[in-house]
Amino acid sequence: MLQSLHVKNLALIDEIEVEFAEGLNILTGETGAGKSIILGSVNLALGGRYTKDLIRQGENYALVELVFTVTEKSRLKALEKLCIYPEDGLLILSRKLMDGRSVSRINGETVTITVLKEVAAILIDIHGQHEHQSLLYKKNHLGFVDAFAWDYLADIKKQAASAYQEYRTCKKTLDEADMDESSRAKELDFLKFEVSEIEDAMLKEGEDEELETTFKRMENGRKIAESTAASYAYTGGEAGSASECLSRAIRELAPVSNLDERAGNLYSQLMEIDSLLNDFNHDLSDYQDSLEFSEEDYMTITERLNEINRLKTKYGTDIAGILDYGIKQQKKIQKLEDYENYIADLKRDLEQKEQKLEKVTKKLTKIRKEQAQIMEQAITEGLADLNFEDVKFSIAFEKSGSYSANGSDDVEFMISLNPGQPVRPLVEVASGGELSRIMLVIKSVMADRDEIPTLIFDEIDVGISGRTAQKVSEKMALIGRKHQVICITHLAQIAAMADHHFMIEKNVSDGQTKTSIRELKAEESTDELARILGGAKITDTVRQNAKEMQELAAQIKK
Repeated sequence: MLQSLHVKNLALIDEIEVEFAEGLNILTGETGAGKSIILGSVNLALGGRYTKDLIRQGENYALVELVFTVTEKSRLKALEKLCIYPEDGLLILSRKLMDGRSVSRINGETVTITVLKEVAAILIDIHGQHEHQSLLYKKNHLGFVDAFAWDYLADIKKQAASAYQEYRTCKKTLDEADMDESSRAKELDFLKFEVSEIEDAMLKEGEDEELETTFKRMENGRKIAESTAASYAYTGGEAGSASECLSRAIRELAPVSNLDERAGNLYSQLMEIDSLLNDFNHDLSDYQDSLEFSEEDYMTITERLNEINRLKTKYGTDIAGILDYGIKQQKKIQKLEDYENYIADLKRDLEQKEQKLEKVTKKLTKIRKEQAQIMEQAITEGLADLNFEDVKFSIAFEKSGSYSANGSDDVEFMISLNPGQPVRPLVEVASGGELSRIMLVIKSVMADRDEIPTLIFDEIDVGISGRTAQKVSEKMALIGRKHQVICITHLAQIAAMADHHFMIEKNVSDGQTKTSIRELKAEESTDELARILGGAKITDTVRQNAKEMQELAAQIKK
């Protein structure tokens, strides 16, 4: 359940905090008061797109924060799969909007927009002002059916997607392998040239690194030789070298080393230094010998490195990559040399994968049709509740003619709104107001199946009035018994059904326009209903009508 909404520095909102409750939460207000901004902020908090002009003028950021209570085991399990864990049953979703970027957090930890949207799908369903228009597009109908039947379809849809990917990969391989005799001969010659070039190079892994090291040493050989020679002259040479001076020091200290313990310790240290210096001079001499190379060796290494680097630019970034490329090309050669058998194997493989795909697709279709019948019945009953008399609603299935990750079903919603008329595509029959009511039914049916805790409706009452509006209000109240519903409306019939009534107002203070929201008390709610009913002039009769409407709503909700 959505427990609270906190908005700061967004459009006309300076800062608001609103506490929602269970049941039917109704939001009303004058046109232009900022009703859509309130619910729009919820959408922003859940990962919706925004532009910098939404940030309140004069401020450098906007903040939207939602607090949800999550207790249902199914929700907790779904969140756990996303590594999201409520703290004491609370989940705090926040989004800070800045110029050109935003930061989203869940319980204080930064998350991506993708994660935010996945979490939102578990907790809440938002129906915008024009979302019912999506019913006009046949391509969306399959999505509605799959959402309704998700618990039954989830596993089989994964199998279908996997089988389709295998089929598609195999078909692509077969299509790419199809070539005439001339093309095959050219390809074969080219592949053999590449493999021959790699094999003739007789590459060894790690060879390039060893050659690079040797080459660098040769490149710097003269400088290194001069430095090591000078170093050896100071440490191991004769006249005045460190080794000669150290020998003299040892000879001077040796006669007294046995006369005093401390003198003996110093003598031992000096002998150890002499040993270390001798080892160093020996290693330095060996290193000097290794620096000797001929011009012929230098040219040989240079040419070998150039050859390896040339192959790298053609076949791989390192020797392992070049050798791997050669193996792959050799396999292609084998396939082309035995082309007929290769193509026959691919065709058999494609046939097997198509049979597997067809099998899982048929199973997918079977489950869809079974669940579609249940969905048809539920929607038909729901439409009857919304003043659609003698309505007929059905979900038509056809084969799409090709496979996809969703199988091969082509689904379309069909409806008849008048007695004696056959069902026809929804897009050809329903008006705007009718589409709005149909979407309300579909949302309620899907919410019952999926047990979505919170539903938000932004002006679901567009294009309806009178008895139909009353029916819609009764439907909203019915949904509110099982779910938390937050609804913006301009109809008194729906507002009268409110379990909690909120007023959205726009005021001017200190030369600035601000939108605010507050929950109305019983008498204030009656006055707001009267305003909706009576417009600018509210008479005692209008106020009495509003009160009677609330009393009638209370009886219906019992």
